[in-house]
Amino acid sequence: MKNIDAYTHVRGESVYLDDIPLIRGTLFGASFGSPVAHGVISALDTSDAEALPGVVRIFTYKDITGENQIGGIVPDEPLLAGDEVHFCGMPVAFVVADSVDAARAAVKKIKVTIEPLPVITDPREAQVQGELIIPPRTFQLGNTSDSWPQCTHVFEGRADTNGQEHLYIETQGAYAVPQEHNSIKIYSSTQGPTAVQRAVSRVLGLPMHLVEVEVNRLGGGFGGKEDQANTWAALCALAAHHLKRPVKYSLHRMEDMAMTGKRHPYSADFKIGLNDELKIMAYEVTFYQNAGAAADLSPAVLERTLFHCTNSYFIPNVKATAYSCRTHLPPNTAFRGFGGPQGMFMIEAAIAKAAEALGIPASVIQEKNLLQTGDEFPYGQKAQSEAPECWHKASALYNLAQMHKEVESFNASGKWRKKGLACMPICFGISFTKTLMNQARSLVHVYTDGSVGITTGAVEMGQGVNTKILQVAAQVFSIQPGKIKIHTTNTFKIANTSPSAASATADLNGKATLMACNAIAGRLKKMIAEELNTDVAAITLKDEYVWVNGERTDRDWKSLVMAGHIKRIGLSEHAHYATPEIHFDATKEKGHPFAYHVYGTAIVGVTVDCIRGTYTVDTVKVVHDFGASMNMAVDLGQIEGGIVQGIGWMTMEEVVYDDKGKLRSNALSTYKVPDIYSVPEEIAVDCLQTPNDNLAIFRSKAVGEPPLMYGIGAYFALRNAVRAFNATGEFPFSAPMTPEKVLMALYEKQKEGAIETHEETINHLAVDK
Repeated sequence: MKNIDAYTHVRGESVYLDDIPLIRGTLFGASFGSPVAHGVISALDTSDAEALPGVVRIFTYKDITGENQIGGIVPDEPLLAGDEVHFCGMPVAFVVADSVDAARAAVKKIKVTIEPLPVITDPREAQVQGELIIPPRTFQLGNTSDSWPQCTHVFEGRADTNGQEHLYIETQGAYAVPQEHNSIKIYSSTQGPTAVQRAVSRVLGLPMHLVEVEVNRLGGGFGGKEDQANTWAALCALAAHHLKRPVKYSLHRMEDMAMTGKRHPYSADFKIGLNDELKIMAYEVTFYQNAGAAADLSPAVLERTLFHCTNSYFIPNVKATAYSCRTHLPPNTAFRGFGGPQGMFMIEAAIAKAAEALGIPASVIQEKNLLQTGDEFPYGQKAQSEAPECWHKASALYNLAQMHKEVESFNASGKWRKKGLACMPICFGISFTKTLMNQARSLVHVYTDGSVGITTGAVEMGQGVNTKILQVAAQVFSIQPGKIKIHTTNTFKIANTSPSAASATADLNGKATLMACNAIAGRLKKMIAEELNTDVAAITLKDEYVWVNGERTDRDWKSLVMAGHIKRIGLSEHAHYATPEIHFDATKEKGHPFAYHVYGTAIVGVTVDCIRGTYTVDTVKVVHDFGASMNMAVDLGQIEGGIVQGIGWMTMEEVVYDDKGKLRSNALSTYKVPDIYSVPEEIAVDCLQTPNDNLAIFRSKAVGEPPLMYGIGAYFALRNAVRAFNATGEFPFSAPMTPEKVLMALYEKQKEGAIETHEETINHLAVDK
């Protein structure tokens, strides 16, 4: 089954927001963002901007007809700044003009006077000052205080991860079109159509049934359009509501980078204790999450960090505390992994710290502590673990012992190039951690010619979810895929949708589609059974024909459908699916929040140029827990893309704000993402075959987020390569491991012989030139 979008994608015929034909009279918007990160607005002068040709109107917070608030989890985020600004780029005014150029020219003419206030960019500083989004949360298992005396080895340290720019190919944008009866339709580049609907309803003061949101597809999202699409949709809707004309706003790339939040940077302190057998007996960690200026999704991201703080390991005594810290950066938001990668990086750093101090490979500690089925997570759920199976298969399939020997041999044979190897096991929970979000609906119509139309709450953004939903219907009805169309996501067709996120989209919407298709098929089978005076269990649909007791009849799919219509049998179904079994009590921080977990192991190899600090990622070899993949081509694409995106976060994608809160890595000349020259030379992915049942659609486990965490292995492989050159140097656990950081680490705090080595380096470089 091919990806159903492949044909139109490669021909340039797929319709995105900017491909929607414009309605006559459409106006264009542009946002004026605050030039400073924190301060009080004392004057706003829009007169020069309003005088420019083509400018229709400039909107401020005073023009909002409802509530000046778009905060979801916490109501702390104004749509347009009132008296105070909280981050560089915070929308202060919204210009509407008859052309894009006129709107952007007017933005440059707006003058604002802002009395500066102190700027906080460091989450640790925010925590000290009590600037928290929500109260701190703690997950506990066992008793760490009583466990430290039982530990033979105890190590403490600090680790830091930076943010990451989503850099979806299609920037944020919306197109708002007034409708009759004071309603409005919004075409939005969003992962959460209902979130946009709620935000616009709130800002305009309209009930939700007057706000229609439609999404055809996204040119990438990665979490960046889960909540942050709300701002641009609400601005366009506000202007369209006032002017009674369509208003469109597609952000320029540099606007998008400057005004939107990123993956959350984290800082953490850890303490880890091991016994003589290298079993981890205790682990304590304190996370400082840089939430930015408003909550956005930070509380939920923080929660998932806690859920994944022990990664693939069973640790009997755990205490993990997390602070969501308010700073003066754009509100940080969802990003593939949703806080999980940050928590997993910290435990891997703690293990690496212990391994380095003990003089052993980290893989020795990793393997000894892998989760077994029945082990308890710090949040109370019991593991159905595939972790040992993934590890052992990867070790045997790729000959991990031999790979270690080859690295040692290579490093012993030369001085100026070193290799590093690291293993990265993963364990990632699948479900929204907020239980009520684990529900979905599907509307299935079977038309009298036998064709099928399906609408769900799933948003297609390149991950292939529409293909999988189509496969569900094709399998239930046993008809050709060409007879099925997946329609646009629309809040008037499917209400109260959860966003396409948390790796749960195919499961939730696929299960709802399965229920709807089964209901229709069941009614048609019952009709045939009554006609033939036989049992319903004897009737099957196969290869577009009706089969009875394993024998094909003359009744084909099309005639079956028409017969059902003639007998007034319902050929439409609206089904609702809610994930069973899951629950979580936040007052106790215990429960069963995940439908299932995805496991896997990656072996990552790198080579470092010890003169320049440059490096290559040579290989990523993976054994992944697919369950029973329903579309291996789609799933492999997700895994390969996730690996590269994870490597980018860990190695080269460095988000830089100055101490005044201004983004410095604000263009593709200053922010580097992986290209064809920096991706791994080899990515090998093998499937772990298991008989275990799960709650995934057709047992096909989610693949959206888990593979990103394999990229964390690149950081530790680079660290191992650097230590092969500079065994005595001490350098921090700070990601990303950019070439600059590698170069500094190669020559960090070397003991005797450092000057001689430096002279050798200079001579070698001169010869090389």
